[in-house]
Amino acid sequence: MQKKHNSNKIRRTVDVCMTALLIFLMAYQVTGEALHEWIGVGMTVLVIVHQILNRKWYSAVFKGKYNPYRIITTAVNILLLLSFIMTAFAGMSMSGHAVPFLYGMAPVSFARKMHLAMSHWSFVLMGMHLGLHIPVMTARMKIDSKTKTAVTAIFCILAGIGLFLFLRSGWADYMFFRSAFAFLDYEKAGALVLLENILMLIPWVFIGGQVAKACRDIGRKN
Repeated sequence: MQKKHNSNKIRRTVDVCMTALLIFLMAYQVTGEALHEWIGVGMTVLVIVHQILNRKWYSAVFKGKYNPYRIITTAVNILLLLSFIMTAFAGMSMSGHAVPFLYGMAPVSFARKMHLAMSHWSFVLMGMHLGLHIPVMTARMKIDSKTKTAVTAIFCILAGIGLFLFLRSGWADYMFFRSAFAFLDYEKAGALVLLENILMLIPWVFIGGQVAKACRDIGRKN
């Protein structure tokens, strides 16, 4: 029991570290090219560690019954892994600092567009991945209904602000390959860029959390 608890704690720590790195990776105008690449290498290492820690989950993918929650979490996890792989591959294909010996693995024009799209998909899917685990992470917390309603309302407001920023930023164009270049504001304060990235992550965490809650309610009724 203690071993499982420690394992879950390590996985959550890795998730938190991955989320923090992702926030900085999406702030290219703050980090600059060289640091962006090295953070990307760190993110790739954490993704590999995350997969190793979750090896038992992968071994059980084709076993047991699938309820709505398991179907959704499996789909999100697999899509997130694929988007991470494509982001890393495309990024390394353009590397001029961290892994320059891998430059040219794919045509730069293709890699640039793929990296831009997949990095933004990774951002959205990472948010949903975190949100889907909220019910599990908060299951042992004793929270009364009034506090739970207040917290949900606050997150709903923050999610609305984040979604507005997300749509205004044009990230949807990047995700659907409608742009090969990110249009960044280099005049904006670095702290504000990071804050906006956090706010833009919240809608997807919120959606993931609500989906998990709905699946749990459906399971209870059945």
